[in-house]
Order: sequence, then structure tokens, then C-alpha cells
Amino acid sequence: MKPLLIGLLILSALEPRQQKQTFAGTITDSMCANGDHSRMKMGPTSAECTIACVDAHGASFVLYDGKDVFALSDQKTPEKFAGQRVIVSGTLSADKKTIQVDMMAAAK
Repeated sequence: MKPLLIGLLILSALEPRQQKQTFAGTITDSMCANGDHSRMKMGPTSAECTIACVDAHGASFVLYDGKDVFALSDQKTPEKFAGQRVIVSGTLSADKKTIQVDMMAAAK
């Protein structure tokens, strides 16, 4: 039993720790992940279209950095930043597709 416990402790110590990172991008929705809402026409602005896609079509808020799309663990805070550029602080998941959000603020 002790060798198994010692082995597990060693493995857990060797496991890479995920570090907090800062990401910059635009809050959009998973249906229009690249921020192009022209085909959806769910509102006159990107913000309104993003919110409509989330509310009416079951999309989720995502961060688009101009190249990659990241799902966000926090689905409440992004609503007030819909269609805007933001800075997100958090931990990127092992599959590199989801950010565990610690903080979100408007980009300056």
C-alpha cells in the first residue's frame, strides 16, 4: 500500500500545474464565434446579436482573440461585455479550449 501511495504522490508532483494567463479578445457567442454577426441579423449591433444568440438560440459566450475561440467558464459576466474587447485572466483548460475565468474587464 505504501509504494502505491508514494507513487501517486510522485505522479501528482510531476503533473504540470496550470498557470493563470491573460487573454485579450472580443466577447461574442458560439454561433458567431468570429464576431461576424452580419448573417444573423439578430439586432442592430454585435452586442445585441450576441446576447440574442445566447438567450434565444442556446449559444454560449466565448472569447475570440482574432484567431482562436475559447469557451468561458463564467457565463454571467460576459453579457455586460458582449461585442466588446476585453481582458480575461484565468487558467486555460488542458484541452486548450476553455478558460476558467478569474477576472474579466474592458480592454483599454
